[in-house]
Amino acid sequence: VTSTYLGGDAVSPELAVTLRQLKDYSEIGRRNEMDFYHKVQSDLAGIDPKTLSPDEAVDLQVMQAQLRFLLHQSLDRKYYQRALDTYVVEPFRAVDWQIQQMKDLGGGNLGTEREWQDLSARVDAIPAYLDTALGNIRQGVSAGNYPDHRMVELDGIKAARSNASYFRDRLPEQARDYLSSQEYKDRILSSLGRGGRAAASAYEEFARSLSDIFMDERGAEGAAFREAYRADHYALGATEYDWALRNNLKIDRNSSELFDEGEKRVARTQALMAETARAIAGKRGLRLSWDSPLAAHASIRKVMDHLSQDYPKSDDEMFRAYRDKAQQLVSYAREKKMFDLPVDYRLDIVETPAVLRDSVDAAYYPAPPFKKVGIGRFYLTPTGGDLGRLKENNFHSIADLCAHEGFPGHDWYYQFLSLHNSAISPIRWLTPGAVEDSSSMWEDSPAAEGWALYAEALMGEPQPGSPEGYYTPEERLYQLQGQLLRDARVHLDSGLHTGRLSFDQAVDYYTESVDFLPKACQAKAEDQIARASCDTARRAIYRYSKWPTQAVTYQQGKEAILDLRSEYRKARGADYSEREFHERLMSQGTIPLGYIRDRVLHPEGR
Repeated sequence: VTSTYLGGDAVSPELAVTLRQLKDYSEIGRRNEMDFYHKVQSDLAGIDPKTLSPDEAVDLQVMQAQLRFLLHQSLDRKYYQRALDTYVVEPFRAVDWQIQQMKDLGGGNLGTEREWQDLSARVDAIPAYLDTALGNIRQGVSAGNYPDHRMVELDGIKAARSNASYFRDRLPEQARDYLSSQEYKDRILSSLGRGGRAAASAYEEFARSLSDIFMDERGAEGAAFREAYRADHYALGATEYDWALRNNLKIDRNSSELFDEGEKRVARTQALMAETARAIAGKRGLRLSWDSPLAAHASIRKVMDHLSQDYPKSDDEMFRAYRDKAQQLVSYAREKKMFDLPVDYRLDIVETPAVLRDSVDAAYYPAPPFKKVGIGRFYLTPTGGDLGRLKENNFHSIADLCAHEGFPGHDWYYQFLSLHNSAISPIRWLTPGAVEDSSSMWEDSPAAEGWALYAEALMGEPQPGSPEGYYTPEERLYQLQGQLLRDARVHLDSGLHTGRLSFDQAVDYYTESVDFLPKACQAKAEDQIARASCDTARRAIYRYSKWPTQAVTYQQGKEAILDLRSEYRKARGADYSEREFHERLMSQGTIPLGYIRDRVLHPEGR
């Protein structure tokens, strides 16, 4: 699936076979995988780092960290026994990315016969894949190594049922749309229809089996298991968390330091928000108190409530507003000559697939970097007409999210990488463990998410003719709230996974510190803004609980970029070029910045 995500068959024809496959999580498959990793590890140990070029020396360190993670994940943590979200979502992502990469035949038609045959073979592999996954989950239950109850309910039972609907109904609909005129249409639709129905049945059986395993109330033994199961099982623990910081993200701070640092950063960003909100209140004639931090926080919320009245009245209007704002950001950057943008640069904003909506408000998935097909997808989750969530997506809040997920954030970052893919070592593209779920190493996240958060702030920096940057004061308030969220994540993630915060305490901290709505989850049902805040907070904390260390990568990555930019500017003096700095930084690939500092500052080597 990682190979599909990257377009690996364009790197080597030998990888084309992976398009017909899903990962083998069986005992034999895992043993073969571990044997391979041990062999590579042994081969690398025989290399003298002194014989390597500076870039190869970085690659060696990256590979060694990847191998340590993969071996630790399987042999020590036995994560395959509880990787429920991986098992449920991986086949969907494989198929979704595969369709995204199919050859455009014109007239709305996609895919050669071979491409559709490959996809059909992969769909056929789903029942056996899920059967193996269920066996691993049962093994984990027997060993007391099972997933958190929230993952069972949301990423297990609920998401499996969503997948059943996708493979039974939505996939055949897509195929009919994309196969309107090809002569092999009927053959593919027949094959894919059979495979889709079998996959749907397998997902439904998977959901039923999970319900039987984890929800069956019968018997004293069942009751005892239920009590243990309903306890929280998401916390990684301080030892594992600190190991992941060092090995996976190359961050030299520990969880305790991050927990304290995150809270301090939250206070600083709240103060900046108060300053901005006060100016907005004065401009708009709002008489509010700023006499104490508590009063200032309440006033920030009142300003945001005031701004939230300017909101899209439907999901259609919301999507139009996001698309318009994304294009405005591109036009601004062209005018200011901030980046060397291709003439045909474009960005697509589409609805988040149903199977991903429980953990995604907005997300970005790039086009395969090693293929010249497809464009990146900026996923935006529809509100279903929910008034509170529409107000959360008010017109003043949109610019910041577009800058993060779209331009100059993720979309531009990955398009730039794709344009320069031949100059970036293949090892730096990998996402060991998984592309994006609880099995992931998150090695790519400090660079990619750090860049996206940096991009939000970058659009607010002075440019010729625009001393305040792109944002209006109202948009800047939401950009600061975006920074506040990432500051809070450092505190929340490190706290959740080391037992310093319970799940509910984290939810309350989020609503109070990020949304300035204390006890929003205890508000009356008719308080739509509080209800939306509580819903957003619960989904956010759930995501952090299942993805340990990922949430800290935004703020940590951004700060590393800012520190490196400051050093680079100092070193270059009068020759400093921000565009050149950005290009050197992005050209290093999606690996933690701790590996590449010297390569950015000293590209010629030492």
